[in-house]
Amino acid sequence: MTIALIIPARYASTRFPGKPLALIAGETMLSRVVHVGRQVQNKYPDIILAVATEDHRIETHCNELGVRCIMTLDTCHTGSDRLLEAALKLEETPDIIIGLQGDAPFTPLHVIEALLLAFDQKPDAQIVTPVIPLRWAELDTLREQKKVTPFSGTTAIMNKDNQALWFSKNILPAIRKEETLRQTDEFSPVYQHLGLYGYRLETLKRFVSLEQGHYETLEGLEQLRLIENNIPITAVPVEVDLGLAQAGIDSPEDIERAEKMLKARSL
Repeated sequence: MTIALIIPARYASTRFPGKPLALIAGETMLSRVVHVGRQVQNKYPDIILAVATEDHRIETHCNELGVRCIMTLDTCHTGSDRLLEAALKLEETPDIIIGLQGDAPFTPLHVIEALLLAFDQKPDAQIVTPVIPLRWAELDTLREQKKVTPFSGTTAIMNKDNQALWFSKNILPAIRKEETLRQTDEFSPVYQHLGLYGYRLETLKRFVSLEQGHYETLEGLEQLRLIENNIPITAVPVEVDLGLAQAGIDSPEDIERAEKMLKARSL
């Protein structure tokens, strides 16, 4: 089975142009994401690693980093469209494609390993994606962030079999008797989604062939297209160190948060 780990890195972001090349504590975001990919490749040498982009400035930076870069069309609507185009340009077409978003520079290695394990343990899984149970302090942080940048951070709800039911830029679910729950459990009932997906090739092809969904357009979340078309998504709960759940970069304000997090973790 051939597995490719592809990093979609789009320069022309509407909310944050040039985001992959933004500096976080002196190092580009893309460089940090590539480092994560290399950690995976060091442990699983057969995995193919590449960056997919539409912009030659990012291609130039990939050459500086010494990582393979695949140029894709600038008309790709989503990261998943870019993933498929890049995957089909590889010499060996992969059976599974892991899309490590170019704005997720602090993704722990064990999160990607959890996705690989999910495919191994669930032969019928078509798409896998990680979700993080938020500690109460992390939920409080997410609520404060959304007062400033409402579209930073995505939450997810699942059924008892960990099939994703919905994703939203709102915080789901609403919580009754929250104070009581805070006294009995370290973790809140809220799961935050990490923008990291594993696809079987045929499922990715089907996804890309579908028209954008109504709720996908409203929320700006491509995974809702899958749910709107009854394509099951396997959510993989994983725990991460305190603070990493809010370390994705959706806006310039998130750079400042990330640098504060890095500074705190180095103390």
